[in-house]
Amino acid sequence: MSVMVIPLGASDVDELIELEKLCFAYSWTRDQFLMGLERGVFTILGVRNNGILVGYIAFSLIEDEMEILNLAVHPDFRKRHIGTKLLDRGFEICRKKGIAKSFLDVKESNVAAIDMYEKFGYTQIGIRKKYYPDTKENALLYRYDFS
Repeated sequence: MSVMVIPLGASDVDELIELEKLCFAYSWTRDQFLMGLERGVFTILGVRNNGILVGYIAFSLIEDEMEILNLAVHPDFRKRHIGTKLLDRGFEICRKKGIAKSFLDVKESNVAAIDMYEKFGYTQIGIRKKYYPDTKENALLYRYDFS
């Protein structure tokens, strides 16, 4: 499977919601996706396989900071470097815009995501206790510096 990362928009929201339901215990609503896209609050990039959305990353850019809001890969398409390609493309956009740093949070049990983020150079900077509403699991806070 060749991985091509493309921008997503309002016409992709139904597919984004379906993918989120496969990947997360709770997901953004249609209104949250649409409001964020229409107001330019965040950017969403995706990967399709035979026309079907199999991965996406959503991130915001404010001042000189990137915040990764969500990164999801369809369970049947994991371990194919889709998450890496999405993050690579997000970083490419950030470098072109002069973004200085990136932040994210991740469930402490999500070892695959943690491994990927650490391979990119993210370092853990904190913990939010019982942060996630579905599991009451801790969130590990990570930072990456582009310079």
